[in-house]
Amino acid sequence: MRRALCGPLGWALTAVMIFAACGGGGTGAPGPGAQATQGKSEPRIGSFDRPIVLAFTPSQDVQRLTTSGNAIKSALERATGLAWKVSIPTSYAAQIESMCASQTDVAFVAPLQMTLVLDKTCGTPILAALRTDPDSKQLSTTYYSQILVKNDSGINDIAGLKGKTFAFADALSASGYVFPTLTVKNKTGQDPKTFFSSTIFAGGHDKVALAVYSGQVAGGATFIDVRTNAGMPADILQKTKLIDKAGPIPNDGVALRKGFPDELGKQITTALVDYGKTDAGKASFKSLFSWDGMQEVDAKFYEPMREAAKLAGIDVAAEAAKTARPVATPAPSPSQAP
Repeated sequence: MRRALCGPLGWALTAVMIFAACGGGGTGAPGPGAQATQGKSEPRIGSFDRPIVLAFTPSQDVQRLTTSGNAIKSALERATGLAWKVSIPTSYAAQIESMCASQTDVAFVAPLQMTLVLDKTCGTPILAALRTDPDSKQLSTTYYSQILVKNDSGINDIAGLKGKTFAFADALSASGYVFPTLTVKNKTGQDPKTFFSSTIFAGGHDKVALAVYSGQVAGGATFIDVRTNAGMPADILQKTKLIDKAGPIPNDGVALRKGFPDELGKQITTALVDYGKTDAGKASFKSLFSWDGMQEVDAKFYEPMREAAKLAGIDVAAEAAKTARPVATPAPSPSQAP
């Protein structure tokens, strides 16, 4: 029969065994409690450490985008009970790169941008804008591009712009670049680069209209009708005129980044549609992008936009690559919960 260990050695071995059984040695795998204390988990999306980032296409004046964007942000915070942050990218391309880098969660996206979002598998469209058609007076999921000149210019058609200066909105704008490019090619047989004496990208539809109004350029391309937007000169409709239009173009819309939580995405879709039906929402969306409502869509809705870009000979990815990737946005400091 084995003899039990007695004396100081026996007590010491017993103490070691008890300590190890209680996890005191630290050499074994840590339990759940130990893991929680060793490292911090990722901040919860919608918290103040990780707000939901809402980005708007920089097609309008930044101040107007910020004002209307903050109103939409506040409505979404009330509807979801989560923290949101508004972002105004420096360009159409920068907005897409931000979404692809998961720096943007929800984005108001122009039609041509949406094809890039899909091609890069960076996100999914959830809503398309509804606008009142100026002719039928009915809500529509499509819109038109227009070419403007000064009313006293003596120019009455595209042919009259040959050898003149011309402004586009942005290289990733459907109504401010793709469709007017297609129109010029179809009606003159020439590329805009050779048909016009020089072309510029003004950086927004309102800036194009103002460039035509001020005489900085002879003609310009915008959506119909940017001239009725808030902040435009009171006499811009009298001093400029439409000489051609193109379309229909699939309306701009809203996209969610890849990997965004499905249930939260559904909640946001409902919240945006509901807010758009309120008086405050109607005013915000009207001021922002001339929207009169929203309709749920999927990726197929933007196929006509992709085809138009091909016909116009525009390499969407190449145009987007000309813009540098955005700098990573640091997380905001924690403050007060919503």
